[in-house]
Amino acid sequence: MKIRVAWIGKTKEPAIQALTDDYSKRISRYTPFETAVLRNEPALLELCARASAKAASKSTLVLMDSRGKEFSSEQFAKFLGDYQDRNPLPLVFAIGGADGFSPETRAASQHVISLGKMTLAHELARVVLLEQIYRAFTILKGHPYHSGH
Repeated sequence: MKIRVAWIGKTKEPAIQALTDDYSKRISRYTPFETAVLRNEPALLELCARASAKAASKSTLVLMDSRGKEFSSEQFAKFLGDYQDRNPLPLVFAIGGADGFSPETRAASQHVISLGKMTLAHELARVVLLEQIYRAFTILKGHPYHSGH
């Protein structure tokens, strides 16, 4: 399973970039992984091949939104594990800009997931998502990083 984490807008804080790079490296030990910096939502839809009829290039789009479904870390690990076992398409997690996602992008997504009820700055949300993806793989592999509390 290939995972992409895509976000709209450039990274402004060096500390955020350092954490992004660190978690990206950690995740890539478990699965093919990449990040993508995008200009806007049409670029996100193009990345996911929503504008193309070629089934081989499509991805499963997961929007990160505070109004989405909430998971515990264990439930999120199960979501990733089940997806990995049952679906060959790349999984794209998308973090929108400050205004969230348009209705068109929401309609194009297969899943909407929340990192919690609190609103997070989009750069901070990215780091939290990356950490949770890493944590999910450590849960799936039985690594002691996740202690269950």
